[in-house]
Formats: sequence, structure tokens, C-alpha cells
Amino acid sequence: MAKFKLDEIDHQILDMLIENARTPFTDIAKKLLVSAGTIHVRVKKMEDEGVIKGSTLTVDYDKMNYSFIAYIGLFIEKSSYTQRIIDDLHKIPEVTVAHLTTGKFAVFCKIRAKDTKHAKNIIFEIDNINGVLRTETSISLEEVINDKKRLMHAIFDDYKI
Repeated sequence: MAKFKLDEIDHQILDMLIENARTPFTDIAKKLLVSAGTIHVRVKKMEDEGVIKGSTLTVDYDKMNYSFIAYIGLFIEKSSYTQRIIDDLHKIPEVTVAHLTTGKFAVFCKIRAKDTKHAKNIIFEIDNINGVLRTETSISLEEVINDKKRLMHAIFDDYKI
């Protein structure tokens, strides 16, 4: 499959939408000195090509008293249990991210909790999933990098080559 080509205007559109996915096309058009129709057509083309997949909303979990973050690696009894374990993880709302991994863990999760006591209860709930042998937890002290723009700029530089 041929690589979808982005130009400088596409890059600037993506840059603004990564910053705020709710930016009106008219505002983007004014900044880029093109018509709102041009922005609409370009965004639609990027959506059709799969470059843009939906838009997201960022929730400030600190303001909702869910500032405790931990990462939990799961050791599982048999790889054939993986899908059922994932299904059980889906039932725990505080599990916000889960990855199938190679190496030390079969599954690696991110949880959000109110405090250490709440996190402990979530960890125990995960430990009690049938087929989970044990877990290993790391507590996040502070998120120091969460920057989607730098990667997008590096990818865009690759497109220019």
C-alpha cells in the first residue's frame, strides 16, 4: 500500500487539531489563509485515509480525584487464558489502558485510582482474576512527558524524505 502523502498545510492542520480537536475549521482556515472548505476537504481526506481516527476529549482526572496512577504487569498461568483475562479487565473501570506484551509480563495495565487504598483494592481485584498468577506494580510519581506533537512532527519529517 502506498504511503499517504501529507503536505505542509496538512501538517499544520494536524498540529492545530492535536492541540485542540475541537478547533473550528473556520479558525484553522483563518490561521492558514485558506478557505474553511479546504480545511474540511483535507480533514475528510485524512480521515478517509485513516491518518485521522476520530477525535478525543482530554479529562483532567486530578480534578475528579483520580490522580493516583499505577502500572501493573500481569503474570498469567497460560497464554490460552489471555482473552478471558482481558475480558475481566474490561469489567474494572479503573483499568484505563491494557497492552498485550512480550517479555516479563503477558499483559501490562495502567490504572487510575483515588488514593493508595483504592489502588490496593483494584490491584487485589486484578490479582483475583482466574488465571492471573501474580502482578507487579509500579506507582507513577508524575507524568513528565505526554506529547503527541513531537512524534507527529518526526513522522511528518519522514514524509518529506
